[in-house]
Amino acid sequence: MSLPPGFLDELKTRTSIAQVVGRKVVWDARKSQPGKGDMWAPCPFHQEKSASFHVDDKKGYYYCFGCHAKGDALGFIKETENVSFMEAVEIMARECGMTMPARDPKAQEKQDRRAELADVMEKAVQFFKLQLKTSQGTAAREYLTGRQLNEQALDRWEIGFAPEGWQNLWDHLTGKGVKEDQILAAGLAKASNKGKKPYDTFRNRIMYPIRDARGRCIAFGGRAMDPADNAKYLNSPETELFDKGRSLYNHGPAREASGKGAPLIVAEGYMDVIALSEAGFGATVAPLGTAVTEMQLQMLWRIAPEPIITLDGDTAGQRAALRLIDLALPLIGPGQSLRFCILPEGLDPDDLLRDKGAGAMRALVENAKPLVHLLWQRETDGIVLDSPERRAALDQSLRTALGKITDSGLRNHYAAEIKYLRSELFAAQRPQREKGGWQKGNSGNWSKSGKGRFESKGVAVPSTKNSLLAQSTDVEERVREAVILAILVNHPKLIGEFLSDLEVLDLHGPDHRALIAGLLRHVEETDREVLRKILEAELGPAPLEKLYSLRHVQTVPATRSGADDDLTRMTLAEELAKLEARRGVQREVADAVEDLAGVADEGLTWRVGQAAEASEAANRKSMSDDEGDGEDRGAMSQYLQSLIDGEIWVKKRK
Repeated sequence: MSLPPGFLDELKTRTSIAQVVGRKVVWDARKSQPGKGDMWAPCPFHQEKSASFHVDDKKGYYYCFGCHAKGDALGFIKETENVSFMEAVEIMARECGMTMPARDPKAQEKQDRRAELADVMEKAVQFFKLQLKTSQGTAAREYLTGRQLNEQALDRWEIGFAPEGWQNLWDHLTGKGVKEDQILAAGLAKASNKGKKPYDTFRNRIMYPIRDARGRCIAFGGRAMDPADNAKYLNSPETELFDKGRSLYNHGPAREASGKGAPLIVAEGYMDVIALSEAGFGATVAPLGTAVTEMQLQMLWRIAPEPIITLDGDTAGQRAALRLIDLALPLIGPGQSLRFCILPEGLDPDDLLRDKGAGAMRALVENAKPLVHLLWQRETDGIVLDSPERRAALDQSLRTALGKITDSGLRNHYAAEIKYLRSELFAAQRPQREKGGWQKGNSGNWSKSGKGRFESKGVAVPSTKNSLLAQSTDVEERVREAVILAILVNHPKLIGEFLSDLEVLDLHGPDHRALIAGLLRHVEETDREVLRKILEAELGPAPLEKLYSLRHVQTVPATRSGADDDLTRMTLAEELAKLEARRGVQREVADAVEDLAGVADEGLTWRVGQAAEASEAANRKSMSDDEGDGEDRGAMSQYLQSLIDGEIWVKKRK
């Protein structure tokens, strides 16, 4: 639904954000100044005792100096009620006495039709609940009692029973005056192919009402009581109310619980959701008889940024998790991903809760694997990587998977994590040779036997570890990092322009890392004074004071607040490029040492170290004249190549 021009402006004008927020918080009387619209309270979004949550009633926004939540009145309603934008608009309009714009006639007719069908579904809910309490529902009640559901739980989840027989529900609803076409349109009955009366869709089944996010019953799930039934679980057919690929079981209650801080868990079926919710995991949902769809993923992300996919530990559960990876990769982004909680083999959540309790389940949820680790597990499980061809095939498969990630910054982070996991795996799988070759020592590292034996431990060799490269890198890179940070603090509009480069920056020291994290958190803030106040409030004054006290920062014109925009932009781009060039040289050295360690002799590793020191000497010179990064990189590559072209593979005689 589209809103007419000016509607939102009038809505915000009529609304006091202090009144909206005041229904969820207790104002701090000592810090708050109601006359000035300056209000403070403990934050409703995270647990705290101090009043770090600030509301500016005149400007109409809120900001938490603890968890950095921020927004306007509509955003506050969305976050605290866990509703969509339009639902938040409807709530706010209702509270301030504004009438929502009228729908067009066709849309209104469709809405009326859906309301009629929802009313029919509610009548069916009551019928099934009543049948569970009759003598026909005895076996169903015994089954549910065996699943440890008491009468209160049955009422909470509105569980019912569809008795045996062809027209029980049909006769009940028609007797209540419900039109036959409405019963059929709601999916509660099916037309007969033999010219007889329509027959009930659900027969001899335990019934679970399926409600949408607004709480309307849109469908049913039925569990067969007859073990010989072809379909153990049966959902309503798709109707004007129900699209199974766009619905989630327990959607509304889970959304509310997630808004209060509960982790969002995705289980496989109705009983898993019920068992988890009854055990304290209130933000639990389930897809409806099918694999998770793209639309359901988007629905999950509207509830929480990292839903936890909880799957049975059997083969089918693991296959479902692996299929979901390919669906999710093109859709994930910064702050929007999945985690995976794989249960012990042979157990579903209900089994685990009954056998080991809620504590065991909570431990699994808290240690859920990130998506990147499950991707790595999928690509490497059961694979023997004992040849270059097989390793190359793994690399190709991983490149294909990572290529599906559309966000470049996130793709870079995935690639870095995969590289780390790959180096660990390949180090562990180095082949063992018996004579004069590789052997595995007591430490678990591979070493070369015979004269001149040495170990490859996955760390820098002594000549490079203790070189000027390792000793001076921190200082010189910190200077470039400080210039970059100072430019960004005084020119925050550039943060958005260089966002993809900044997101993958790996900075030295806690102050630099805290500053870049703060800048990225507030990428939308373009006022330098406001940004500085926010950073000082979050981090304290020390990081910025240290930053601007550096002589090199003070002498760079682009770090000053009044610097020319083009000069500032060019300086930032140059500093980022030079920092990347320096680290590129270092990566070449590190990769060369890693690839050659354990294959070449001590003479090679010594000469690689000398090459690293020669390159570093040139880099130090470039800090004073700001020239030569390109030549340094080329000289480093040429030097390494000359070593490779020479007789470096021959063991030097003592």
